Amino acid sequence: MKILISNDDGYQAPGIVALYEALRSVADVEVVAPEQNNSAKSNALTLHSPLYVHRAANGFRYVNGTPADCVHIALTGLLGYRPDLIVSGINNGANMGDDTIYSGTVGAAMEGYLFGIPAIAFSQTEKGWAHLDAAAHHARDLVLQLMTLPASSPALLNIASPWLLNINIPNLPVDAVQSAKVCRLGRRHAAESVIQQDSPRGETMYWIGNAGPVKDDGEGTDFAATASGHISITPLKADLSDYAGMNAWAQRVAILTSVPNTSDLAVQAHCPP
Repeated sequence: MKILISNDDGYQAPGIVALYEALRSVADVEVVAPEQNNSAKSNALTLHSPLYVHRAANGFRYVNGTPADCVHIALTGLLGYRPDLIVSGINNGANMGDDTIYSGTVGAAMEGYLFGIPAIAFSQTEKGWAHLDAAAHHARDLVLQLMTLPASSPALLNIASPWLLNINIPNLPVDAVQSAKVCRLGRRHAAESVIQQDSPRGETMYWIGNAGPVKDDGEGTDFAATASGHISITPLKADLSDYAGMNAWAQRVAILTSVPNTSDLAVQAHCPP
């Protein structure tokens, strides 16, 4: 089994080192990760400046770009082969609910998924790397369980490949972590207000505010599962189409296209008699 590892905390982050050490005993593993912390970069690709790849003393390769850049470069020429699995993480903090949209950890995994390769994003639920060894242990076990099932297994009959999983592991000792649960994403309230400061030159600086509090942590969500000590597994997809709203929008557009040009009506409404 060949695995490509990336992350968004940077190639020197404890999480990616722990993940590499856990997986290297069960697979042929390579690391291509960002040079610097790239949290909240989502699926961003660098299009207007050159990217450079360097190799660190420990053999990891690092890129002066985003998590998605790292996986994209690796899959389109750097590696020279197609991995069996993309693994991103272990992230320093949770990627649950709406956070998955912004997450660079998920973005790296999704880039592999978009290339048709199964992918997993691993995160710890709390920042600070507490019990990181336990998280790496459970990440390795989950990779083995997911990748060693034969394609003909009944457990895989209704699962399309490639697949993309977002997995959050509580910061607990190995034996205290509860079984994995398949969950939907929860929701957060809107983020807190932007923080304004004056720069030394008298200009106004803006800092993005903290994430909002949890809004939906009901039964079946990733928030609920991890709060009770379980590992949360959420299958993701890249298709953002609102299928439930398709018919309603089709009816609305049909009505709009059957009336006179609305911009002409707006002009007429503001013209003097």
